[in-house]
Amino acid sequence: MGLRIKKDDTALIITGKNKDKSGRVLSVLSSEGKVIIQGANIIKKHMKPSKKHTQGGIIEKEAPLHISNVMLLCPKCNKPTRIGNTVFDDGRKLRVCKKCKEVID
Repeated sequence: MGLRIKKDDTALIITGKNKDKSGRVLSVLSSEGKVIIQGANIIKKHMKPSKKHTQGGIIEKEAPLHISNVMLLCPKCNKPTRIGNTVFDDGRKLRVCKKCKEVID
């Protein structure tokens, strides 16, 4: 499955309890088809004290969202957009905004 959203892109959530929130993509879980967005889909996890979390207790962290519930925000026009691919003469294949026709990366 070709994922069109990459790490460090800005994305907008289009469905669910976090609808209309946007943030930076922290990681892409390509095998599961999910993304983790900074500051969105926060869950509370109960942790026992361990070497990593010496205090333990309730920890808040971002949970993954399915990639179909997220749209890329174009850095040029700052609107949620679909993504197309364009192959240039020198053989480069780059992502293109479908609204403003600008190259994203």
